[in-house]
Order: sequence, then C-alpha cells, then structure tokens
Amino acid sequence: QVQLVESGGGLVQAGGSLRLSCAASGRTFSTMGWFRQAPGKERELVAAIGSSGGNLYSADSVKGRFTISRDNTKNTVYLQMNSLKPEDTAVYYCAASSWPIFARVRTAYDYWGQGTQVTVSS
Repeated sequence: QVQLVESGGGLVQAGGSLRLSCAASGRTFSTMGWFRQAPGKERELVAAIGSSGGNLYSADSVKGRFTISRDNTKNTVYLQMNSLKPEDTAVYYCAASSWPIFARVRTAYDYWGQGTQVTVSS
C-alpha cells in the first residue's frame, strides 16, 4: 500500500536547523511537496519539487532558509530548514502526486503523510 512516512521534526531554538524526511513506499511519485499548518491557521505550501528534482515552488517566508530536495533512488524527499524562527512552528506535512501537477494546487496532491511537529522556541 502507498505510504508517506515523515521524520525529523522536533524542538529547536531560534536560529537552529532541522532536516525533515519523507519516505515514500508502494509506488514512485511525481510532484512532491511540503505543507505546514500552524495553530489557528490554514495549511500552506512551503516548497514543492518535480520528479527530476527541479524546484517548483518556495514560499517567500522561507526563501533563503529552507531547501527541498529528493533522492529518487531512495524514494525520499527532504526539507532542510535553517535559521529557524518561532513563526516556523507548525505541523509539517509531506504530500505527493502520482502524476505531474501544478504544485500550488493543494487538492491535486493524492497522498499525504501523517505530519511531524516542528517547534521553534525564542
């Protein structure tokens, strides 16, 4: 069965770094992305990547700090988060689609991970 398993979340102080991983199983995926949802806010797209590793989207709030990448030999996508800020605190979700999609269309993603908590203290 298809699964997206996230790991790497945790508690970090402002200015620190975390690396999130999303391991896919059951099939290979085309477009993959990272979303986040903070308390009291709607889910937002953070970054998205195409099947061959091309960056499709980066939110203005994370440009220069976060980098999305993927290793297709491991069927895994990563989110390297540097210079973390308290406003980055959220549950981070991995999302994937079986076919190429417009990355900013949230409903186009077919599969979602369970989410991993990232908490940044000031």
